[in-house]
Formats: sequence, C-alpha cells, structure tokens
Amino acid sequence: MYIGSTDNRGLHHLIYEIVDNSIDEALAGFCTRIEVTLHQDGSASVADNGRGIPVDIMKDQGKPALEVVMTKLHAGGKFGGGGYKVSGGLHGVGLSVVNALSERLQVTVMRHGKQYSQEYRRGTPVTPLKATGKADTTGTYIRFWPDPEVFEELGFHWDIVSHRLRELAFLNKALTILLRDERVDLDYTFYFEGGISAFVKYLNRDKGWVNLRPLHVEREIDGNTVEVALQYNQGFTENVLAFANDINTVEGGSHLTGFRSALTSVLNKYARKANLMREQDPNLTGDDVREGLTAVISVKVREPQFEGQTKTKLGNSEVRGQVETVFSEAFTQYLEENPPDARRIIEKCLVAARARDAAKRARELVQRKSLLESSTLPGKLADCSERDPSLC
Repeated sequence: MYIGSTDNRGLHHLIYEIVDNSIDEALAGFCTRIEVTLHQDGSASVADNGRGIPVDIMKDQGKPALEVVMTKLHAGGKFGGGGYKVSGGLHGVGLSVVNALSERLQVTVMRHGKQYSQEYRRGTPVTPLKATGKADTTGTYIRFWPDPEVFEELGFHWDIVSHRLRELAFLNKALTILLRDERVDLDYTFYFEGGISAFVKYLNRDKGWVNLRPLHVEREIDGNTVEVALQYNQGFTENVLAFANDINTVEGGSHLTGFRSALTSVLNKYARKANLMREQDPNLTGDDVREGLTAVISVKVREPQFEGQTKTKLGNSEVRGQVETVFSEAFTQYLEENPPDARRIIEKCLVAARARDAAKRARELVQRKSLLESSTLPGKLADCSERDPSLC
C-alpha cells in the first residue's frame, strides 16, 4: 500500500502526494504558488503555477505523457534521475496511486498556450486528453474524489491538512501556499520569508527562549544541501523535526543520527574548553543536551533512499557524515560568537544532567530499600522459623 493505510492517515496522504509534485516544481524554481481546496462534495483539489505536466505523445507508449503519468507506476518525470535535481515525489508513483484510489479524478494542464483536460474513473481514463481552450499561464490542476470502497472513512480535516501545508511553507521560504475550505467558507495563506528559522521560533512560541537568536546554517556539500535551525527553550521536552526533500521523516534516519551525534560532541567540547565543566565531570549525555531543544533539520538529497513510498525514514548513509560536518562547524562557531547564549545552553544541559543523576540515585535507593524490607526471601531460600540460633 503506497499510501501506508486506508484509514484517515492514508486519506490525507492522497493530498500530500499531489502537493509533493507541486513542491518539486517549486524546488526546481518553476512554481511560486500552490492552492489546495477542500470542496463541499468531499473532493479535494490541488493547483499550482508550475510548468504543467507534459502532454506530448510518448513514442514508446503511444499515449500522451500526462496519461502515462496518471496510469503507470514509476512514470514520473523524476524517476530515473532526469527530471529534477531534487525531488520529494521520489518513486514516480504518487499521481498514479491517487488516481487508482479515487472514484473520480479530473486533471487540467495549462501548457504551450493551451488548456488540456482529461477525466478518470478509478484509475482508468474515461475521456481522451483534449485541448479545451487557450491559456495565458502554465500549471496543473487536479481534483479527486476518494473511493468510498477503499477508505474506511471519508472527509478531510482542516487541522491535519493545514499542519502539513504550514510545514511546507516554512521549508520553502517565499513559496505561497493557500488552503481553502469551501465547507465552512474559510481560507488561509501560508508564506514565510524566514524559512526554518521562523519555523523554530513558531514551534517555541510561548515557551521562553534560552538562546534568543536561533542558530541557522545552510550549506551544500557533495551535491546535497544541509540546513539546520536550532533554539533551546525553558521547557523539558525535545522537539526535533527532520525532513528529507521536504518529506517529514517521522522515524528519523541518517540525517537525524548525524545531527544528534554532532550536538552532543560539540556541547561537551565547548563546555570543557570554556571551563563550564570540571575535568573529572562525566560527559553530558544525549538526553541531557536535548532537554528543551527545538530544532528543524532539512536535507535536500539528489538520490534519497526512503523506506517505502510513505518515506518515513531516510537511509542514505553518506548524509550522516554530511550533516555532522556542516552542523558541527556551524554550531561551534555559533557558541564561540555568542558566549552568553552558549553559557545558558550549557547550564541548562548541566541542570538536566544533575536531575538525571539525582533521579537515578533516588531510584536505586528505593529499590534497595524495598529489597531489605521484603518479608520473603527470593528463590529457594525461606525465612528462619526458630528463635534459638543453635537450632538454625
């Protein structure tokens, strides 16, 4: 199942698959606006001002490229590496799967000064691709009705869709994403010039900042792009989001592993260099340095290796070293250039370490005490029933 499931999560994944294709156009520099509409009849549509899906006849298929993309797996423009430098819709199956899982789907393409349209039913074209008029712009419009025979429940939720679109707007600064809900006459536009630095500030709102100015670094290394933003708050929970080609890799992967390794290493080295830790003090652990941490990691990888079409984990081994290198250098420089912020970060980590150590000692004390107070002996041993020691 390319969308992961047929429940509510899988239903919303249909929208994400189409939006991912529009995002690919934005990453390639051809799209500046995406509009997502939740319609009153239960359908949803995605429109962008990209180049439009190609409509020319493919000689090896004898069909328009649009129809091939909509009906065949692995037929997308980025499959095989020739279409996009960086792509989130990796496998070339997104549109064809959405089409197959839709009771009905309409697609309109504006390209070459013309408007082309075609309609499908459960993945099968019911009308030929035809020019329906002139167009003074370019782009793609797709509207689909999820198949009630496939999905356990129907009905898109504003909160779920808006959460994902907000993420994408933060990850692609200066990209406009409009979400419209015709069911309640509501629309909202997401647009962020600050990128993932603004994302971190948004996540930390009302939590109290430890370092006022978030760390931000963006750098290309060996053809891949690594971008990290970080800020500590006065809370106690970790909130680290990791993205690969704009896909939220909720299970992490090599980019998250590289980030965590560099974070712990840099803070331990700086704390000792700045004499904020004594020589005999044990190193800060990963748990210590991630308490109250908010961070966003975004990597753009030429040939990403995801686990499954739902792309929940990044597997590229080389990305770990790239993230470690870029983040280590930037974070070390940030700490050295901002001593007051650096001191507050280290102090927060040391408080977390002392709390962890105190909790460990308290737990061990309770465990020892409960063993001593136990009225029965373990195993084959039994309590002595005689009071005269000579008889025992």
